Amino acid sequence: MRIVNINSEVKDLINLACEGKRDAQKALYQRYSPKILSVCRQYISDDFHAEDCLVVSFTKIFKYLKTYDHRGHFEAWMRRIAVNECISFIRANKNVTFVEVDQALMDVIETDSALRSSDIQLMIDKLPEGCRIVFNLFAIEGYKHNEIAEKLKISEGTSKSQLAYARKLLQEIIQKSDLLKHHG
Repeated sequence: MRIVNINSEVKDLINLACEGKRDAQKALYQRYSPKILSVCRQYISDDFHAEDCLVVSFTKIFKYLKTYDHRGHFEAWMRRIAVNECISFIRANKNVTFVEVDQALMDVIETDSALRSSDIQLMIDKLPEGCRIVFNLFAIEGYKHNEIAEKLKISEGTSKSQLAYARKLLQEIIQKSDLLKHHG
């Protein structure tokens, strides 16, 4: 039995794609597009716009592929490009507003409801755009508030309040869905 090293397979595909080999580019796209589309979908609730961001993200991935130094995880490198593309898309196409929230909301208690990821995505989609972006950057991407503030050109306090507000709204959405289940 032959053992294939997945990392060397991806490295070979990256090297061939850097040389402009269309088959290698296609293989990378087929391998990673579902994951990158999922990232785009976290930030952009409209499926068509999320797919547009996917395409633009891969265009940039292939354009800058030669700059990938094989040190970090390739998927994380692509994910960062997709997140940045989504934020650029949102800025260019929508006037995102960030709601100032009372400091008391900063200590919102997280719920431990057992939910499917599709339910969670639908709930996140209901958040106002500013809250959704901050929530995704913090809770899913792992950015710190100072990094979010810099990336979105907002204050660190606004980032924190948006996260607290998103958590509060998500709790309310979860509570309403629990009420519907108990009374439905």
